[in-house]
Amino acid sequence: MNKPKFQKRSVFLLLYIVFALLPIYWMINMSFKTNNEIVAGFSLFPEHFTWANYHTILTDPSWYTGYINSLIYVAINTLISITVALPAAYAFSRYSFLGDKHVFFWLLTNRMTPPAVFLLPFFQLYTTVGLMDTHLAVALAHLLFNVPLAVWILEGFMSGIPREIDETAHIDGYSFPRFFIRIYIPLIKAGVGVAAFFCFMFSWVELLLARTLTSVNAKPIVAIMTRTVSASGMDWATLAAAGVLTIVPGAIVIWFVRNYIAKGFAMGRV
Repeated sequence: MNKPKFQKRSVFLLLYIVFALLPIYWMINMSFKTNNEIVAGFSLFPEHFTWANYHTILTDPSWYTGYINSLIYVAINTLISITVALPAAYAFSRYSFLGDKHVFFWLLTNRMTPPAVFLLPFFQLYTTVGLMDTHLAVALAHLLFNVPLAVWILEGFMSGIPREIDETAHIDGYSFPRFFIRIYIPLIKAGVGVAAFFCFMFSWVELLLARTLTSVNAKPIVAIMTRTVSASGMDWATLAAAGVLTIVPGAIVIWFVRNYIAKGFAMGRV
């Protein structure tokens, strides 16, 4: 009796998977074509298979330096975000102080605000202090959005840890830094993995701040991908290859934190 219902669910799931993977497949398909073949007509598979587009990206400094720049400022931002968010989330989880709920809500409002709102202040400030066109400039700008998100996620995990663990460690003579690093953080490593994943993802795909706060030395790949128009038209093939390579770092991060993400959806505030 449940067989028709099971079949309907299977069909729905299959259609959803096809719908979700179709854009990715089409981008991979285009990345192995030439521009002439792409604009000439519709084809499910490359008629003239070529690696030239990937060769262009991996050998042209104007392309591969964009990936390097993106990885540098994303790594800096993720490291700083988690380092700052851990003690902040612990304070919100374990202590009550004047205005704690208001401060927590204010942190979340920064995450809800469009990046364009902060663009002009960041631009003027970084121009004044000489941080324009540096990896640190983009990393610090993204902290405004990633730290609140990391605090929100980590606070949910920390609230699930019994306070008795803190008290027992204090009785056993643990200093707070030693207790926090050696006992507490391993207990919430799933939350740290989830928070790091979301910080990485936002910083990796964010375009407006990354494009405006850099020009040459720290130009990220998301900004370089918007400059594929030439006198001969749009370079669709190279852009598709760049898009495929842009997915790779995110896929690698997901692979390493996949178990933590599952726990995050079950336990934390994700």
